Amino acid sequence: MSLRRSRSRPPRPPGRVPGAVLGPLVALAVAGAAFGYVAVVDPNEPGHYPACPLLSLTGLHCPGCGGLRSAHALAHGDPAGALRANALVAAGCAVAAALLAGRFAAALRGAATPGRGRPVLRRAHGLALGALVFAFTLVRNTPAGATLVP
Repeated sequence: MSLRRSRSRPPRPPGRVPGAVLGPLVALAVAGAAFGYVAVVDPNEPGHYPACPLLSLTGLHCPGCGGLRSAHALAHGDPAGALRANALVAAGCAVAAALLAGRFAAALRGAATPGRGRPVLRRAHGLALGALVFAFTLVRNTPAGATLVP
């Protein structure tokens, strides 16, 4: 008789949320609460949110300028308005939603999900994202990128 332990996990009790599903659920709840707040409190009305410090001090638009207006438009089902307010935030919300949906689906299937021992974004992804944000900021502050300004 062998005294080796079995590597299989015991069955999950019914009604418990597996840990792999908990992370995407929390992310979904936080994103839903943030979008719900921005949907109710209109960023187009002055005084509801603080002004952008970079815009106030330098007159330059940061990569996030118009982001709340973009989220507000998305929350109200207006993707064209979201793209007009801040194309980078609108695209980022779409990518984040797709990644979260994929992660949630993988967790429900019990598949291995990134983030458990390995990073979700690799260094090349971070560098590419940083370059994209930098380029977006440069272009939107030139006359050629006037359509990217909220």
